[in-house]
Amino acid sequence: MSKLTHLDEQGRAHMVDVGAKPDTERIAIARGEIHMKKETFELIRSGQVKKGDVLTVAQIAGISASKRTSELIPLCHPLFLSKVDVDLALDESLPGVVITATAKTTGKTGVEMEALTAVSVAALTVYDMAKAAEKTMRIQNIRLVEKHGGQSGDVANE
Repeated sequence: MSKLTHLDEQGRAHMVDVGAKPDTERIAIARGEIHMKKETFELIRSGQVKKGDVLTVAQIAGISASKRTSELIPLCHPLFLSKVDVDLALDESLPGVVITATAKTTGKTGVEMEALTAVSVAALTVYDMAKAAEKTMRIQNIRLVEKHGGQSGDVANE
């Protein structure tokens, strides 16, 4: 079993020292879904949700959240993000919204948490904006799809 890097020899949580690591380009892509009733899906698709443009607001929320990841996740390093892209796509087969976030940086540590945070907050924003129409929406399957760069190399998870 691999050693957990955020625990010291006594099992206490600590922030990993990445100072000696080289700067490399790092990219992470995360994805998740929010499932809903067909009626709610149609309200979002037709732009009839009373709070406004659900997909645009959720996109902006996801981007904003990714930039604040280190404030939300206690042991994450603050990063200079060179790019964050959040895409929300309506998927009639769910029915619901598929959210994909890509985060990029050049630095000493990865951007997986930033991409995952972007997806999570975008999904929560969709829920918040449409909850007057449906409170039974389900946020599901938030996961890292792929990452590139760093000591652990490339990972493809889908």
